Amino acid sequence: MYNIAVIGGDGIGQEVMSSCEYLLDKLDLEFSFKYGKAGFECFNKIGTTLPKETIKIANKSDAVLFGASTSTPGQPSPIINLRKALNVYANIRPIKSYKGVNCICDDIDFVIVRENTEGLYSQVEYGDENKMIAERHITRHASERISKVAFNLCIKREEKKVTCVHKSNVLKKTDGVFKESFYKIAEEYPQIKTEDCYVDAMAMYLVTQPQNFDVIVSSNLFGDILSDEGAGLVGGLGLAPSGNIGDHNGLFEPVHGSAPDIAGKNIANPCSMILSASMMLDYLGEWDISNNIKHAVEKVMSDCKIRTPDLGGDSSTMDVTKAIVKELT
Repeated sequence: MYNIAVIGGDGIGQEVMSSCEYLLDKLDLEFSFKYGKAGFECFNKIGTTLPKETIKIANKSDAVLFGASTSTPGQPSPIINLRKALNVYANIRPIKSYKGVNCICDDIDFVIVRENTEGLYSQVEYGDENKMIAERHITRHASERISKVAFNLCIKREEKKVTCVHKSNVLKKTDGVFKESFYKIAEEYPQIKTEDCYVDAMAMYLVTQPQNFDVIVSSNLFGDILSDEGAGLVGGLGLAPSGNIGDHNGLFEPVHGSAPDIAGKNIANPCSMILSASMMLDYLGEWDISNNIKHAVEKVMSDCKIRTPDLGGDSSTMDVTKAIVKELT
């Protein structure tokens, strides 16, 4: 029995979460779902975007599934604060092309490892009416820790290269620490090829030669931007899962937001949420089932028959979900 915290959030977050639960219920596994609230709707009801009870539920779970949250003006991001509360310091974002989906090229398969706790997402801002300041926190401890995750993931994926992305020519102290930490950890993995790249150059390389990368490691904001770019290379955010991993917790969420413009229309692509659940099962040690879900998504995508409007189809969220489940049975 796995105890799973379920936080639907706002908008299509709740819709794709329902699809995810539908799929999980069809698996030959036992789950106990505990539900928590977070996001804009939660704030409107009880005055906070992330209740303490939700954090408590998440901390007591074997893993957490998160849908999406809408930005609340003047309030902290619930997903960022939940990541911090769970100390899930590594954000893992696979980028993979699927046969039958319009991609920039058909052999893309890399992963971005994003530091999850520091950088500009430290949310330390202050100032006056004339000037605002945002602090960018980068520590050696967090930089070395995330580099180790990247190298270990490279070994797990049986890949050959880890690329460090930074901007140390301009941000000499903060990104200098990040780059130095990367190469310090690289010494422990002599069998893996290493390289580093400025973030602006990497933004171009992902478009011109994405097939040349295996594992990319970067700081918080750079990793966030590059992973959204990566999703655009392979068909959009509807195919972009992510996992947030720490020493004791795992939090899994689609990369997309709450998309209020299509909320309630039953046309959101559930694949990113379902693939995030696959990552959760991998985290829980259910590798065979995790792989089966990935293959089922690939089969549905390659058939080109059932797909949501973001991929050029006219199927509903649940149509796609049921097609994936059918491939599992």
